[in-house]
Amino acid sequence: MTAVIPLHPDASLSLALAVIASSNAPIVLLDGNLCVIAASASFYDAFLIDSETAAAKQFLQLGAGEWNVAQLSVLLEATAAGMADVRGYEMDLKRPGQGSRRLVLSAQKLDYADTSNVRLLLTVADVTDARVAEKVKDDLLQDKAILLQEVQHRVANSLQIIASILLQSARKVQSEETRTHLTSAHSRVLSIAAVQQQLAASSVGEVELRSYFEQLCRSLGASMIHDPEQLSIEVNVDKTVTDANISVSLGLVVTELVINALKHAFPNQRKGKITVDYHAKGKNWTLQVADDGIGMPTNAAEAKPGLGTGIVEALSNQLEAVITVADAMPGTKVSITHRDEAVVADKPKAA
Repeated sequence: MTAVIPLHPDASLSLALAVIASSNAPIVLLDGNLCVIAASASFYDAFLIDSETAAAKQFLQLGAGEWNVAQLSVLLEATAAGMADVRGYEMDLKRPGQGSRRLVLSAQKLDYADTSNVRLLLTVADVTDARVAEKVKDDLLQDKAILLQEVQHRVANSLQIIASILLQSARKVQSEETRTHLTSAHSRVLSIAAVQQQLAASSVGEVELRSYFEQLCRSLGASMIHDPEQLSIEVNVDKTVTDANISVSLGLVVTELVINALKHAFPNQRKGKITVDYHAKGKNWTLQVADDGIGMPTNAAEAKPGLGTGIVEALSNQLEAVITVADAMPGTKVSITHRDEAVVADKPKAA
């Protein structure tokens, strides 16, 4: 279909009209009264408009009146008056016998030498198919998120069941060594189960450490502290949100250190408190588990088995962190510290 282009004595303007008419994008040139001066063939073809009758016709009267939208009329008039530009205006084009189309329109007043004649350049983009594709994609993502959340719920429930079985088994066995191993396994499963519960409540696959550590310590306390008035666990953690894999490692470290403190720091029904502290600044962070118990043994070699038989060391290496054990006077403080190498390298050297 060929667009009708009125002749004009100004060759440059005629050239501009020819460019508009041949554009692959739907473009319409309007005058100050919103009448059609020229339009691209793609505009006429896309919206089934007869180019022979469209020239000099008001834009809002094209077709069967489907363009006569009050809000669009106001915006175009304001643009012609130099009071506004139409940018990304969306509307539904409803034509008799045709499906509704979602359009995005933009219009601006042209600034050129002939100031006595107002000209508006209007572009039209049909985004119907793109919006349908976006909706399909969003629906698929939502379905996937629901399925993932259901899996996480099932895994968390399964881990809770396993933890309960381990605890029941620990109470039934006669061997103290076996009971200790089963209790430790129970606590580690609880640590991972707590992460799964946090993931099930999250939509981004990340874990908020404060609520995770609080839930973890409540579980440890419920299974290992017989008298909450005698022993307590306090959690002091900032608002850090981290990747699930990192949170699992941190949770296992907390589990081992808290179990170690509960087993060794408070003999003979000694009263006390265990504090779990985590704070981060950028990529640097420090995890501390401290108690106010009997303190470090005089023989430093005796402290090694209390760190979870190498589990804490292995996890710290995985996290690229350094372990420090110190006398808290009273009690013991174990710190797991991670320092980002790039940040450390950028620090100015001392003179």
